[in-house]
Amino acid sequence: MAEVVNMFEAKTHLSRLVDRAAAGEEILIAKAGKPFARLMPLASPPTDRKPGGWQGVLWLGADFDAPLPGDLLDTTEGELL
Repeated sequence: MAEVVNMFEAKTHLSRLVDRAAAGEEILIAKAGKPFARLMPLASPPTDRKPGGWQGVLWLGADFDAPLPGDLLDTTEGELL
């Protein structure tokens, strides 16, 4: 559960609270005993994509982009025979 800190304490110890939030803690800042704001860590930025991760694991058949057979094509286009 998140720790509740009053507004005065949050103003006094903001840098310490930010360090704790950056380390993964969640801190609620209260005003007159009522939770007012939440101090929490930011989500980590997405990692850069590296092409070729599926190389050797995934393969496409030689007929991957060949036209579908007529009966299968009809069912995928919503047409009935």
